[in-house]
Amino acid sequence: ISIIKEIKVEKIVIGKQFVESENFKLFLEIAKEKNIQLQIVEVGDIIHIEKDLLFSVLWPTSEKIVNENILNNNSLVGKLVYKNFSMLFTGDIEEIAEKEILKKYENDQLNSTVLKVAHHGSKTSSTMEFLENVNPKYALIGVGKNNNFGHPSNVTIENLNKIGTNIFRTDEN
Repeated sequence: ISIIKEIKVEKIVIGKQFVESENFKLFLEIAKEKNIQLQIVEVGDIIHIEKDLLFSVLWPTSEKIVNENILNNNSLVGKLVYKNFSMLFTGDIEEIAEKEILKKYENDQLNSTVLKVAHHGSKTSSTMEFLENVNPKYALIGVGKNNNFGHPSNVTIENLNKIGTNIFRTDEN
């Protein structure tokens, strides 16, 4: 909300919402007031950015709404693909959503060069099974220095190290 209040934004791509929070209502008001184009996406949508560059929406899905911690577990999850490079963006999903995503995508569909680690590296996500399926060469963890939540979790860091991933954190790098 603070970004769209302060910076000129032409278009926003947002995952389908399954609950209307006060923040979401305010977000919609400001977007309408500032004439910002909204594109609401869910599983199966593909955004063609330019030649050889696309963003595939892997989650959320209206077919399998996760009601536990509904905002986090129905976060927008997408895979950016450019030729042989890919990056998986995982929003704030937790273990329950990771399991649903693993059921939906088989083989190496989740495999990505870079993983934007879910939920700031929280202990509620980045299960070993999920990380093994993504098998990232690099992991990016967006986390504030000395945050009150203790993110990222030592378990998440250990899991990433076990699969040989190079880790980059916004609080350190």
